Amino acid sequence: MINSKMKELGLHSSAIRELFEYGKIRKALIGEKNVFDFSIGNPSVATPEIVDEVLMDLIKNTDSVSLHGYTSASGDADVKKAIVNYLNNKYIADLDEKYLYMTCGAAASLTISLNAIISENDEVIVLAPYFPEYKVFIEKANGKVIIVNPQKETMLPDLDCLYNSINENTKAIIINSPNNPTGIVYDKNLIQKIADILNKKQIEYNHDIYLISDEPYRELIYGDIDYPFVSNYYDNSIICYSFSKSLSLPGERIGYIVLSKKMNDVENVFYAICGAGRSLGFVCAPSLFQKLVARCLGHTSDLTIYEENRNILYNELKSYGYEIIKPDGAFYLFVKALGDDSIKFSEYAKKYELLLVPSDSFGYSGFVRISYCVSKEQIVNSLPQFKKLIENFSREVKHE
Repeated sequence: MINSKMKELGLHSSAIRELFEYGKIRKALIGEKNVFDFSIGNPSVATPEIVDEVLMDLIKNTDSVSLHGYTSASGDADVKKAIVNYLNNKYIADLDEKYLYMTCGAAASLTISLNAIISENDEVIVLAPYFPEYKVFIEKANGKVIIVNPQKETMLPDLDCLYNSINENTKAIIINSPNNPTGIVYDKNLIQKIADILNKKQIEYNHDIYLISDEPYRELIYGDIDYPFVSNYYDNSIICYSFSKSLSLPGERIGYIVLSKKMNDVENVFYAICGAGRSLGFVCAPSLFQKLVARCLGHTSDLTIYEENRNILYNELKSYGYEIIKPDGAFYLFVKALGDDSIKFSEYAKKYELLLVPSDSFGYSGFVRISYCVSKEQIVNSLPQFKKLIENFSREVKHE
């Protein structure tokens, strides 16, 4: 017999992926320019020139055995050292390369981390709205998902609800800033308050509670907002990172896990990270791209393009009457669904070839996510459709 849970996951992909596949079918039928696909967070901005330059240099000037051969299971030592030095300098952090593990992207970082720390009956808190795969990753590690709803007006974490949700079974909390799907950025004050709550609860229940910070959008922040590096505020922190968004390398699957060296029992936690990576088959992240990212640290794609996309879409949709949580980072708009039923609204939007992800899949109903990491042309051409959508929705749907 096959694993029925795995079969179910294979049969029913995430709402994001289902909409993305629907979009491919529609584009084949009516033409790509006639479908306004805002489903998936696939970077649309080109990789920076340095990526191609380093890639060509590595290929031309490195012998193929060392370039394509295995690295150490946790990653190339020089790469790990370069990343930690960069983080320590940029964020005034105090990290050690001994506790950094190279991974096949953020998904691998999260699954390895969760499998390393979760035992039977452990609970992991996720802050709605949250990336849907968190639930899949937690449950596959035999953990229980505890959802904490946000403040309705701001979509920021409700700290009272968070405090009251932590109990003797709480093993970890996952945070994601800049956030997918809202684009909200957690400031220093909020991170400190979350850290204070976790420190109090660790004392109350006399066991470690880990703060897992999922950071693939760390560089995608607009305006003068300083990013609070989590390990500077909370000792039991696990940072999961991917270069997918900052360098526009989603298909290359390269990232890392780094532990705070002040973490309680950090040596054994890192051994558990290594063991989880081994058991999941994630040892030795892609060698070529380990070496590449080490030489591209501090560089990003032209992220101002996403800010321009945000400004156009946010300002125009607001002028039409849509209610939107204004994002300070990432490349998503979280828009109030017309009629409050996000699934019904998402289906109705297809009439106008607008592919919008219903927020139910993010653990919070009543909104849709619009991924604006698309061409400016697509955004401009979609605006008349968004206008028709809001003008016609109430009249057509409420009288069905």
